Amino acid sequence: MLELKHISWSLPDGKDIIKNISVKIPEGKLVVITGPNGGGKTSLAKIIAGIETPTSGSIIVDGDDITSLDITERAKRGISFAFQQPVRFKGITVRDLLELSAGHTLSHPEICDLLGKVGLCTRDYIDREVDSSLSGGEIKRIEIATVLARGTAYSVFDEPEAGIDLWSFTGLISVFEELKGKSDATQIIISHQERILNIADEIIVIANGAIKDMGEREKILPSLLASEKAAGCPVERRNAR
Repeated sequence: MLELKHISWSLPDGKDIIKNISVKIPEGKLVVITGPNGGGKTSLAKIIAGIETPTSGSIIVDGDDITSLDITERAKRGISFAFQQPVRFKGITVRDLLELSAGHTLSHPEICDLLGKVGLCTRDYIDREVDSSLSGGEIKRIEIATVLARGTAYSVFDEPEAGIDLWSFTGLISVFEELKGKSDATQIIISHQERILNIADEIIVIANGAIKDMGEREKILPSLLASEKAAGCPVERRNAR
């Protein structure tokens, strides 16, 4: 289990971004963190991954305090992070990156499976370099494939729908639904998308750096959609045509 205890985080100028957040994220659940832009969602995700260190509070994974561990050490402890704006690697091919992520050589069918899940044709991408020749959507899908290759206990996805087309987005929904069925895998997704919210086990709503509401999807989503509609800022929708 992943547990955040009284997590707060402030900028160097003293501005409070995350304010005393405490939450338990159970194993084998798909948890979506949502809320208005600038509310602290991505900052909280980066704290979980070890990219940022909380000003106060502690992060507990399976009973161990990992608050002081950086992103590399947390990856070894089973926490993966998919950036909203992925890094490019000149001179490294897609195959290289997937095998580095997996920690071992992958067979051609295994690579086909990983790339297929994110809507990429293996023949077209397996030997391509992960450089500026790839579009933003392509690089995003490749990074999600690397997270899947790691097979970690906790995977954090920061707006995975950003920069990808509708067909690939539909495929990603299927990937998350498949991962959801694995009892030993916990997915934490930062998203505004209603279709992602619809497959969540639990939803955490963050606003102004604090938890506004949280609970099972059946409890949270109807009130969330109603409040967003009343405010004139509905949750984003991507409907297949």
